[in-house]
Amino acid sequence: MSASKTPARKPAAKDPLDTAAFSEALRALARRGVVRSYRKGTLLVQEGDQGDTLYIILEGRLRVYSTGANGRELTFGIYGPGEYLGEMSLDGGPRSASIETMQASSCAVVTRQTLLNHIAEHPEFALDLLSKVIRRVRATTLTAKQMALNDVYGRLVSLLNQLGIDQDDGVRIVPDRLTHREIASRLGCSREMVSRLAKDLEVGGYIDSVHGQIRLLRPLPARW
Repeated sequence: MSASKTPARKPAAKDPLDTAAFSEALRALARRGVVRSYRKGTLLVQEGDQGDTLYIILEGRLRVYSTGANGRELTFGIYGPGEYLGEMSLDGGPRSASIETMQASSCAVVTRQTLLNHIAEHPEFALDLLSKVIRRVRATTLTAKQMALNDVYGRLVSLLNQLGIDQDDGVRIVPDRLTHREIASRLGCSREMVSRLAKDLEVGGYIDSVHGQIRLLRPLPARW
């Protein structure tokens, strides 16, 4: 008779909090929250609604945006693991923007009272929260300034230069696979305008796209 084999144990699932993206204080706060999973395209927050919850991103990517009276969307930012969203409504006011998932995501959902309890035990986190709010306000101010002072091409160049990551071969790659519609949402213009500018830059040999990823082949001209 052959000896029975012991079934192999499945490796333990990796804890998404055990990464460098999370500070100790944020990791402790996330563990106080309720972990929830969401499908791609789920609307977590509706602009104008009341709310007192904070979303700490464990996995996936979330988009923060606003919708104008004409239905056109303006994206303020895209965020991944280690970021938290919803802090602007913790004063009891209405949500200043909408938040949706760009892919299947999971978040630790924290209430205002839980956050206050956490700050009482970890007062250093209050400074982190304040710094986050200041950075977000500065980013929004910069977006408004670019919208007012730059044309669409100037805003496109600024966005691509901001997102591009240097590679060993000298090419810069935009890691997110952004569609022209998503880019238009971030620039506050039409998809057709983005498509036309992207086509011109491709013909000029400045950019190309491989498997949906934009590559910056050489420095983009300041004006077009």
